[in-house]
Amino acid sequence: MTRRKYSKNLPFATTDFPGIPHFVEEAPPKPDLLIEGTISAHPDGYGFLAVLDGAGDIYLGHDTMRNALNGDTARVKITGEDHRGRRDGEIIEVIKRALTHTVGTLHMREKTWFVVARDTRIAQDIVVPKTALNGAKDGDIVDVEITRYPSAEQEALGAITGVLGAPTDDGIEIEIALRQFDLPHTWNDKIVAAEKKLPKKVRDADLEGRIDLRRVPFVTIDGETAKDFDDAVYAEKARRGFRLLVAIADVSHYVKPNDAIDKEARERSTSVYFPRRVIPMLPEALSNEMCSLKPKVDRLVLICDMEMTSAGRLDRHTFYPAVIHSNARLTYNQVWSWLSEKEKPTEEDHIALQPHLQSLYKAYQTLRKQREKRGAIDFETVETVIEFSDSGKIESVHPSERNEAHKLIEECMLAANVCAAEFLLANKTPTLYRNHEGPTPQKLENLRSFLARHMIQLGGGKDPKPIDYATLAALTKNREDASLIHMLILRSMQQARYAPENLGHFGLAYEAYTHFTSPIRRYPDLIVHRAIKSAIAKKVFAAGDLEALGAHTSANERRADEASRAVLNYLKCVFMQDHVGEEFTGTISGVQSFGVFVTIDGMGIDGLIHVSTMPQDFYKYDPVSQRLDGERRKRSFQIAQKLQVRVARADPEALKIDFALVEEQ
Repeated sequence: MTRRKYSKNLPFATTDFPGIPHFVEEAPPKPDLLIEGTISAHPDGYGFLAVLDGAGDIYLGHDTMRNALNGDTARVKITGEDHRGRRDGEIIEVIKRALTHTVGTLHMREKTWFVVARDTRIAQDIVVPKTALNGAKDGDIVDVEITRYPSAEQEALGAITGVLGAPTDDGIEIEIALRQFDLPHTWNDKIVAAEKKLPKKVRDADLEGRIDLRRVPFVTIDGETAKDFDDAVYAEKARRGFRLLVAIADVSHYVKPNDAIDKEARERSTSVYFPRRVIPMLPEALSNEMCSLKPKVDRLVLICDMEMTSAGRLDRHTFYPAVIHSNARLTYNQVWSWLSEKEKPTEEDHIALQPHLQSLYKAYQTLRKQREKRGAIDFETVETVIEFSDSGKIESVHPSERNEAHKLIEECMLAANVCAAEFLLANKTPTLYRNHEGPTPQKLENLRSFLARHMIQLGGGKDPKPIDYATLAALTKNREDASLIHMLILRSMQQARYAPENLGHFGLAYEAYTHFTSPIRRYPDLIVHRAIKSAIAKKVFAAGDLEALGAHTSANERRADEASRAVLNYLKCVFMQDHVGEEFTGTISGVQSFGVFVTIDGMGIDGLIHVSTMPQDFYKYDPVSQRLDGERRKRSFQIAQKLQVRVARADPEALKIDFALVEEQ
């Protein structure tokens, strides 16, 4: 669009209206001087334009960011460089708006109503005319539609489209996350109608072309609260080692390409797991019933049938549709108590399963040997568990415990996934692979610099292999700062993603890998099932645009992870409100120029010690060694350092916890 510039100095003669200023046409900036990209906003009001020109992101100051919101696509003009050589820019035009609505808290101040967005990346308040309140009250959590976008001259306007509740309502954090991250969470009429037509049990017609494995004593092993059992396992001794059968729910039998349920599942891409609530990818008639491998009922499955040597090397594998009748629904803790002989089973059915569980455990041990031999990276990741009382109050926050039964199932699933990738490659059938590439050169350089400061060395030179990382993980696993070192190693690698090209899995040290074992909760697994069935039938698989599907499902996976993290962080803030003033021991888990992040030991709760509250000094930030160094007092704060902290503030709305340093006496 042509812009107009006010001018008295006209480029041509005019005598018609002497002394009257004119408007003249000014040519728009040349396209090659503008750079297009996606805006990433910071809670403090500035932002960056993410671009792919190889020269790095462009810094956008507070003034120019008034025109835009996080996620907008914009054209930016380069205006200079800062003292660190980063490019500065000015937003010339917002091409595409990313947000149509958001979630926030409604406030009223000086007779003006406005919404403060829960997404801290939206720094601008959204003004709501009194006529657009729709019954909302001061302090309500609301869904607000953006009716006018912000500019340099005017604020954003909005209209309240729904009241989610009060900040203290039980479960409000999930309602916020569903809307903040735009997660589909209701079923439309087409899905409801399709769900009603689903069978309630396996029919004789469903068994056509299937191997009958109903006499094989399959079991499911999951967490205590699981409801969707998409995998069952069985192992027995074989001539050279073990035979392992992994049975996966045959979702593709019920969900056909482009039917109503399939379209919705593709849109969702994944189930989303929150404390006390799951947003399923499939309707419950499938996820919790016909596709859930419940005990003592017939269920349709796709089998990965593997034979392995006593050293854990997979000798042979094949896939086929089958019907099974799971013998028992077991839990990780239950199985490990039997295998470790801490307890003995008392029920007759469980006693009869013990020889099969022993075979399964021995098969797992052989797979672990092969895992170590090929150099898969073995990090002990820790997840946070939040315990609630019957009334919904948070009782405790603590790390989850993983035992050998967790690892047993994990190793069985890894074996089935890698067999699926090899099977599809051998049959030249298109599919979605789960790719995990190694570190970028810059991230590798930063990691090596950090490790060197701690007298730790990563082998492999300029091109380290997974076994070099595995060796490093093993050497550091008994250190006090092991979890932080492993976190930094993980951050140095690229994010796993779905794509039709096989690029291998660096972390697991597989040349080819895909996701086959969770079609109830991951859409790429459903695609893999359809591809395998096509290969078995010697038919061409009509895959569609797998490149776009891989990008879509990868993005939605990240969206689900972000939503789950936001809910966890909110609940942690609520929990810590009852502990303001209390002292805890923690470990520095992150260092920035503005302060250090500390993780409370044994709880996994993070908070910030802002540099302004540290012992008075001028602190210099070293991003490579992850340190803040005081110039006068020579006091340093570095990653993995132990500190005693006091909880100063917990703000669930801002998702922030502030700590104060407790000085040694």
